[in-house]
Amino acid sequence: MMYSILSLLHSIVPAKPAYAHCDIPCGIYTPEPALTAAKTVVRMAQLIQELEPPNFLNFNAETAKGKANSLVRYIAVKEEHAQICKKELLILWTDYFKSEHLGVFPNLHETFWKATKLCSQVKQNASVETARALKAAVDEIAEMFRAIEDKKSQ
Repeated sequence: MMYSILSLLHSIVPAKPAYAHCDIPCGIYTPEPALTAAKTVVRMAQLIQELEPPNFLNFNAETAKGKANSLVRYIAVKEEHAQICKKELLILWTDYFKSEHLGVFPNLHETFWKATKLCSQVKQNASVETARALKAAVDEIAEMFRAIEDKKSQ
């Protein structure tokens, strides 16, 4: 009987999927995934910059294919990790940090906003400088996180 009622209710007003870091909420947060993703973005940007273009005077198709394959893989990994970094930063920004943290870090929102914008920028180009700026922004956020966690443990 209860199943029939719930089925009818679901057919009238279907449930929408919910996405969250943790459905419980678990209270387990860390900047480590964002830090690792930012480091990966820097490394991929470096590898892209270091990759030599094919030599057209002494052209070798297999070498050119290998370099093209490496370039595509570096770009794909850079894109993927920039998105991971953005996702992890947004989790920290929206779920971990609270309004009371603004007293300690008045620039908290601006810092996160700039960091997430940098995630988009590193996907738009292969600049090592932009990737390093993202890494520095994530490092700053990690320091904020650690400062709050250190205060909690005192």
